[in-house]
Amino acid sequence: MKLKIYVFAFGLTAVNLSAQVKDTLAEKMLIYQLPIGGWGKQLEDKSVVNYSLPLDKDLLRKIKSTGDDHATIDNNATSKEINALIKAYSTTKNPEYLKAAEKGISYLLLMQYKNGGFPQYYPNTGLYRKQVTYNDNAMINALTVLYNVAEGKNDFDVVDSKLKEKSKDAVKRGIDCILKTQVLQKGIPTIWGDQYNELTLQPDKARAFEPISLATGESVGIVRFLMMQPVTPEVEKSIKSAVKWFKQNKIEGYSYNVSKVNGKAIRTLTAEKGSVIWARFYDINNNRPLFGDRDGSVKYNYNEVSEERRNGYSWFGDFADKLINKEYPKWLEKNKISDN
Repeated sequence: MKLKIYVFAFGLTAVNLSAQVKDTLAEKMLIYQLPIGGWGKQLEDKSVVNYSLPLDKDLLRKIKSTGDDHATIDNNATSKEINALIKAYSTTKNPEYLKAAEKGISYLLLMQYKNGGFPQYYPNTGLYRKQVTYNDNAMINALTVLYNVAEGKNDFDVVDSKLKEKSKDAVKRGIDCILKTQVLQKGIPTIWGDQYNELTLQPDKARAFEPISLATGESVGIVRFLMMQPVTPEVEKSIKSAVKWFKQNKIEGYSYNVSKVNGKAIRTLTAEKGSVIWARFYDINNNRPLFGDRDGSVKYNYNEVSEERRNGYSWFGDFADKLINKEYPKWLEKNKISDN
């Protein structure tokens, strides 16, 4: 009798209850979601958010004590959870998952600047957290979520129509920001920096070893996002200019390898015929590969970087290889655009 009273008190039938299948990962994401709607990459005690950990009393206490200042789009936080919750909703139809995802989408819309950029954190404005941040694909991850909302793609067609309209505007402003922040060298567009001053939209530095520079890995992500958009003269010029820069600034005859010695990562730059890589950072004025260090110094010789930073940060990679050899040609063919 008590069960029946409980069921009808909530306006649900036994069938309804059994139909709301629980998803363990999604359930944990509901618990980790911050009041503002976003998610953190760390908890209050600076421990990394790890969804594989069991939710014991101690962990629940830490989660509950974590405030909105930890909400971020860094390290895939927030975009990762929104994507997972939308996927979970598509299979379980649990309305709580959709509700949480929509709250996360609202957070992304809330944190976007009027100029279209996204800070790394919101509402936390400490240090470099308020800068417009492409680093680690933060802004592009957020814009990709909003693009899926606006276009109803990848199971996002279930999102509230008001959020869809707001997301369309957010994506438009985001693209405008991307086009404005593409670095010019003597009037010629190149690629993008890791982060920008949120007011002037001028390239800026972040951590001591992340100087003002052109950032290759992040720029590849930006170009891929632009290739998803309708082709306008501005977008076409931006994509072509970036790809041209990548072709002109590749490093031929070297490979970059990571090995483990006693559990420690050892990164080495080795001569290798036929191999092509790019430096992570390039001088914003003359395109020389550059490397930052813990003391804030900038070096142009990889071997002069301190051992700790040389092995603790990834300085090279084949970042643009797939883009220029496969994805870009397909984009040209799909849109019937000549490569000139």
